[in-house]
Amino acid sequence: MPRGPKKHLKRLAAPSSWMLDKLSGTYAPRPSPGPHRLRESLPLTIFLRNRLKYALTGREVTLILAQRLIKVDGKVRTDTTYPTGFQDVVSIEKSGEHFRLLYDVKGRFTIHRITPEEATYKLLKVKRIAVGARSVPYIVTHDGRTIRYPDPLIRANDTVRFDLEQNKITDFVKFDTGNICMITGGRNMGRAGVIVHRERHIGGFDIVHVKDSLDRTFATRITNIFILGQGSKPWISLPKGKGTKLTISEERDLRRRQRAAEQ
Repeated sequence: MPRGPKKHLKRLAAPSSWMLDKLSGTYAPRPSPGPHRLRESLPLTIFLRNRLKYALTGREVTLILAQRLIKVDGKVRTDTTYPTGFQDVVSIEKSGEHFRLLYDVKGRFTIHRITPEEATYKLLKVKRIAVGARSVPYIVTHDGRTIRYPDPLIRANDTVRFDLEQNKITDFVKFDTGNICMITGGRNMGRAGVIVHRERHIGGFDIVHVKDSLDRTFATRITNIFILGQGSKPWISLPKGKGTKLTISEERDLRRRQRAAEQ
Protein backbone atom coordinates (compact mmCIF):
# COMPACT_ATOMS: atom_id res chain seq x y z
CA MET A 1 0.00 0.00 0.00
CA PRO A 2 1.31 3.49 -0.81
CA ARG A 3 1.95 5.71 2.15
CA GLY A 4 1.38 9.44 2.18
CA PRO A 5 -0.06 11.83 -0.39
CA LYS A 6 0.42 11.43 -4.14
CA LYS A 7 3.16 13.66 -5.52
CA HIS A 8 2.89 13.05 -9.28
CA LEU A 9 0.28 13.56 -11.96
CA LYS A 10 0.44 11.84 -15.34
CA ARG A 11 -0.15 14.14 -18.28
CA LEU A 12 -3.10 12.12 -19.60
CA ALA A 13 -4.78 12.23 -16.20
CA ALA A 14 -4.57 16.05 -16.00
CA PRO A 15 -7.88 17.96 -16.32
CA SER A 16 -8.85 18.72 -19.92
CA SER A 17 -9.45 22.38 -18.92
CA TRP A 18 -5.65 22.79 -18.73
CA MET A 19 -5.41 22.03 -22.49
CA LEU A 20 -2.10 20.14 -22.24
CA ASP A 21 -0.90 18.18 -25.27
CA LYS A 22 -0.20 14.47 -25.00
CA LEU A 23 3.31 14.26 -26.36
CA SER A 24 5.27 16.98 -24.51
CA GLY A 25 6.25 14.70 -21.64
CA THR A 26 4.98 12.02 -19.31
CA TYR A 27 3.96 14.19 -16.39
CA ALA A 28 2.00 17.35 -15.64
CA PRO A 29 2.49 19.77 -12.71
CA ARG A 30 0.41 18.42 -9.83
CA PRO A 31 -1.26 21.31 -7.96
CA SER A 32 -0.23 21.71 -4.34
CA PRO A 33 -2.93 21.27 -1.68
CA GLY A 34 -4.61 24.66 -1.42
CA PRO A 35 -7.83 26.65 -1.68
CA HIS A 36 -9.11 24.87 -4.82
CA ARG A 37 -9.55 21.20 -5.68
CA LEU A 38 -7.05 19.57 -8.02
CA ARG A 39 -9.52 19.20 -10.89
CA GLU A 40 -10.97 22.70 -10.41
CA SER A 41 -7.66 24.55 -10.31
CA LEU A 42 -4.87 25.75 -12.62
CA PRO A 43 -1.26 25.62 -11.32
CA LEU A 44 0.76 28.83 -11.71
CA THR A 45 3.26 26.94 -13.91
CA ILE A 46 0.62 26.28 -16.56
CA PHE A 47 -0.78 29.81 -16.29
CA LEU A 48 2.59 31.51 -16.86
CA ARG A 49 4.14 29.02 -19.30
CA ASN A 50 1.30 27.53 -21.36
CA ARG A 51 -1.22 30.40 -21.25
CA LEU A 52 0.69 33.69 -21.02
CA LYS A 53 3.87 32.31 -22.67
CA TYR A 54 5.98 34.38 -20.26
CA ALA A 55 8.23 31.35 -19.68
CA LEU A 56 9.44 28.60 -21.96
CA THR A 57 10.23 26.00 -19.29
CA GLY A 58 9.22 25.12 -15.76
CA ARG A 59 12.61 26.32 -14.56
CA GLU A 60 11.92 29.80 -15.94
CA VAL A 61 8.59 29.83 -14.05
CA THR A 62 10.52 29.04 -10.84
CA LEU A 63 12.87 31.97 -11.50
CA ILE A 64 9.96 34.36 -12.16
CA LEU A 65 8.14 33.33 -8.97
CA ALA A 66 11.36 33.47 -6.90
CA GLN A 67 11.58 37.18 -7.72
CA ARG A 68 8.21 37.58 -5.94
CA LEU A 69 6.62 39.15 -9.01
CA ILE A 70 3.35 37.20 -9.02
CA LYS A 71 0.48 37.91 -6.64
CA VAL A 72 -2.64 35.79 -6.27
CA ASP A 73 -5.52 37.60 -4.54
CA GLY A 74 -3.09 40.30 -3.40
CA LYS A 75 -0.57 37.90 -1.79
CA VAL A 76 2.83 36.98 -3.23
CA ARG A 77 2.99 33.29 -4.17
CA THR A 78 6.28 31.52 -4.88
CA ASP A 79 5.00 27.94 -5.21
CA THR A 80 5.17 26.90 -8.89
CA THR A 81 2.22 24.53 -8.46
CA TYR A 82 0.06 26.85 -6.34
CA PRO A 83 -3.57 26.07 -7.30
CA THR A 84 -5.35 29.14 -8.67
CA GLY A 85 -9.05 28.67 -9.36
CA PHE A 86 -12.35 30.24 -10.39
CA GLN A 87 -12.56 34.00 -9.57
CA ASP A 88 -8.91 34.23 -8.40
CA VAL A 89 -7.11 37.47 -9.31
CA VAL A 90 -3.54 37.01 -10.59
CA SER A 91 -1.53 40.26 -10.61
CA ILE A 92 1.84 41.00 -12.22
CA GLU A 93 2.71 44.45 -10.89
CA LYS A 94 5.96 44.78 -12.85
CA SER A 95 4.03 44.77 -16.14
CA GLY A 96 0.87 46.30 -14.63
CA GLU A 97 -1.28 43.35 -15.69
CA HIS A 98 -4.20 41.79 -13.82
CA PHE A 99 -6.10 38.62 -14.71
CA ARG A 100 -9.21 36.97 -13.33
CA LEU A 101 -9.54 33.22 -13.77
CA LEU A 102 -12.87 32.42 -15.40
CA TYR A 103 -14.19 29.64 -17.62
CA ASP A 104 -14.98 29.98 -21.31
CA VAL A 105 -18.16 28.36 -22.67
CA LYS A 106 -16.24 25.14 -23.36
CA GLY A 107 -15.31 24.73 -19.70
CA ARG A 108 -11.66 25.74 -20.01
CA PHE A 109 -9.79 28.33 -17.98
CA THR A 110 -9.44 31.48 -20.04
CA ILE A 111 -7.07 34.45 -19.81
CA HIS A 112 -9.30 37.35 -18.86
CA ARG A 113 -7.50 40.68 -18.41
CA ILE A 114 -9.12 43.11 -15.98
CA THR A 115 -8.55 46.70 -14.86
CA PRO A 116 -6.61 47.55 -11.68
CA GLU A 117 -9.91 48.76 -10.12
CA GLU A 118 -11.58 45.41 -10.75
CA ALA A 119 -8.52 43.56 -9.40
CA THR A 120 -9.18 44.94 -5.89
CA TYR A 121 -12.10 42.57 -5.26
CA LYS A 122 -13.39 39.10 -6.07
CA LEU A 123 -16.68 37.25 -5.76
CA LEU A 124 -17.00 34.33 -3.37
CA LYS A 125 -19.75 31.71 -3.28
CA VAL A 126 -20.93 30.85 0.23
CA LYS A 127 -20.63 27.09 0.75
CA ARG A 128 -22.05 26.96 4.28
CA ILE A 129 -22.75 29.06 7.34
CA ALA A 130 -22.01 27.85 10.86
CA VAL A 131 -21.44 28.97 14.42
CA GLY A 132 -17.96 28.36 15.84
CA ALA A 133 -16.39 28.50 19.29
CA ARG A 134 -17.83 31.11 21.66
CA SER A 135 -20.89 31.46 19.40
CA VAL A 136 -19.00 33.27 16.63
CA PRO A 137 -20.94 32.99 13.34
CA TYR A 138 -18.87 32.42 10.21
CA ILE A 139 -19.20 31.50 6.55
CA VAL A 140 -17.04 29.16 4.46
CA THR A 141 -16.53 30.18 0.82
CA HIS A 142 -15.71 28.28 -2.37
CA ASP A 143 -12.01 29.17 -2.14
CA GLY A 144 -11.55 27.90 1.39
CA ARG A 145 -11.88 31.19 3.26
CA THR A 146 -13.50 31.39 6.68
CA ILE A 147 -15.03 34.83 7.24
CA ARG A 148 -16.23 35.65 10.76
CA TYR A 149 -19.25 37.80 11.66
CA PRO A 150 -20.90 37.98 8.21
CA ASP A 151 -24.16 39.81 7.53
CA PRO A 152 -26.96 37.79 9.24
CA LEU A 153 -28.95 37.76 5.97
CA ILE A 154 -26.25 35.80 4.08
CA ARG A 155 -27.15 32.16 3.38
CA ALA A 156 -25.55 29.20 1.59
CA ASN A 157 -25.35 29.57 -2.23
CA ASP A 158 -25.35 33.39 -1.96
CA THR A 159 -22.41 35.35 -3.41
CA VAL A 160 -20.39 37.92 -1.45
CA ARG A 161 -18.19 40.66 -2.86
CA PHE A 162 -14.88 40.47 -1.01
CA ASP A 163 -12.40 43.36 -0.85
CA LEU A 164 -8.89 41.87 -1.19
CA GLU A 165 -7.13 44.91 0.30
CA GLN A 166 -9.25 45.25 3.44
CA ASN A 167 -10.15 41.53 3.71
CA LYS A 168 -13.79 42.43 4.25
CA ILE A 169 -17.17 41.67 2.71
CA THR A 170 -18.41 44.84 1.03
CA ASP A 171 -21.66 43.55 -0.49
CA PHE A 172 -23.64 40.38 -1.12
CA VAL A 173 -26.30 39.12 -3.50
CA LYS A 174 -28.92 36.48 -2.69
CA PHE A 175 -29.42 33.25 -4.60
CA ASP A 176 -32.70 34.15 -6.28
CA THR A 177 -34.57 33.94 -9.56
CA GLY A 178 -33.82 36.81 -11.94
CA ASN A 179 -30.14 37.08 -10.95
CA ILE A 180 -27.30 36.47 -13.41
CA CYS A 181 -25.10 33.44 -12.76
CA MET A 182 -22.29 31.39 -14.25
CA ILE A 183 -22.10 27.60 -14.37
CA THR A 184 -18.93 26.21 -12.72
CA GLY A 185 -19.40 22.49 -13.35
CA GLY A 186 -21.13 19.92 -15.55
CA ARG A 187 -21.88 19.99 -19.27
CA ASN A 188 -22.83 23.68 -19.33
CA MET A 189 -19.64 24.84 -17.59
CA GLY A 190 -18.74 28.45 -18.39
CA ARG A 191 -22.20 29.44 -19.64
CA ALA A 192 -23.81 32.53 -18.13
CA GLY A 193 -27.50 33.36 -17.85
CA VAL A 194 -30.35 34.44 -15.63
CA ILE A 195 -31.95 32.03 -13.15
CA VAL A 196 -35.51 31.23 -14.20
CA HIS A 197 -36.64 28.55 -11.79
CA ARG A 198 -35.39 26.34 -8.96
CA GLU A 199 -36.72 22.81 -8.53
CA ARG A 200 -36.48 21.56 -4.96
CA HIS A 201 -35.82 17.83 -4.53
CA ILE A 202 -35.98 16.65 -0.94
CA GLY A 203 -33.11 14.24 -0.28
CA GLY A 204 -31.64 14.85 -3.76
CA PHE A 205 -30.01 17.62 -5.75
CA ASP A 206 -31.95 20.82 -6.37
CA ILE A 207 -32.12 21.58 -10.11
CA VAL A 208 -31.83 25.16 -11.35
CA HIS A 209 -33.11 26.30 -14.77
CA VAL A 210 -31.14 29.10 -16.43
CA LYS A 211 -31.85 31.20 -19.54
CA ASP A 212 -28.97 32.78 -21.49
CA SER A 213 -28.91 35.97 -23.57
CA LEU A 214 -30.11 34.07 -26.68
CA ASP A 215 -33.19 32.84 -24.73
CA ARG A 216 -31.90 29.26 -24.63
CA THR A 217 -32.73 27.46 -21.41
CA PHE A 218 -30.69 24.73 -19.73
CA ALA A 219 -30.68 23.07 -16.32
CA THR A 220 -27.95 22.13 -13.85
CA ARG A 221 -27.47 21.19 -10.20
CA ILE A 222 -27.54 23.98 -7.64
CA THR A 223 -23.94 23.16 -6.65
CA ASN A 224 -22.78 24.28 -10.12
CA ILE A 225 -24.41 27.73 -9.93
CA PHE A 226 -22.30 30.79 -9.08
CA ILE A 227 -24.26 34.07 -8.78
CA LEU A 228 -22.42 36.95 -10.52
CA GLY A 229 -24.61 39.94 -9.70
CA GLN A 230 -27.99 41.50 -9.07
CA GLY A 231 -30.49 41.21 -11.91
CA SER A 232 -28.94 40.81 -15.37
CA LYS A 233 -25.90 43.04 -14.64
CA PRO A 234 -22.80 41.14 -13.41
CA TRP A 235 -20.43 42.64 -10.81
CA ILE A 236 -17.40 41.51 -12.81
CA SER A 237 -16.49 41.75 -16.49
CA LEU A 238 -17.08 38.55 -18.44
CA PRO A 239 -14.65 36.97 -20.93
CA LYS A 240 -15.07 37.03 -24.70
CA GLY A 241 -18.48 35.70 -25.69
CA LYS A 242 -20.08 36.82 -22.38
CA GLY A 243 -20.85 33.21 -21.45
CA THR A 244 -23.17 32.62 -24.43
CA LYS A 245 -22.66 29.21 -26.02
CA LEU A 246 -23.11 28.98 -29.79
CA THR A 247 -23.88 25.85 -31.77
CA ILE A 248 -21.18 24.40 -34.06
CA SER A 249 -22.85 25.88 -37.15
CA GLU A 250 -23.17 29.32 -35.49
CA GLU A 251 -19.48 29.23 -34.58
CA ARG A 252 -18.64 28.34 -38.19
CA ASP A 253 -20.75 31.22 -39.55
CA LEU A 254 -19.11 33.63 -37.09
CA ARG A 255 -15.62 32.53 -38.20
CA ARG A 256 -16.59 32.97 -41.87
CA ARG A 257 -17.91 36.48 -41.23
CA GLN A 258 -14.70 37.43 -39.39
CA ARG A 259 -12.58 36.04 -42.23
CA ALA A 260 -14.63 37.92 -44.82
CA ALA A 261 -14.27 41.15 -42.82
CA GLU A 262 -10.48 40.76 -42.71
CA GLN A 263 -10.20 40.35 -46.52
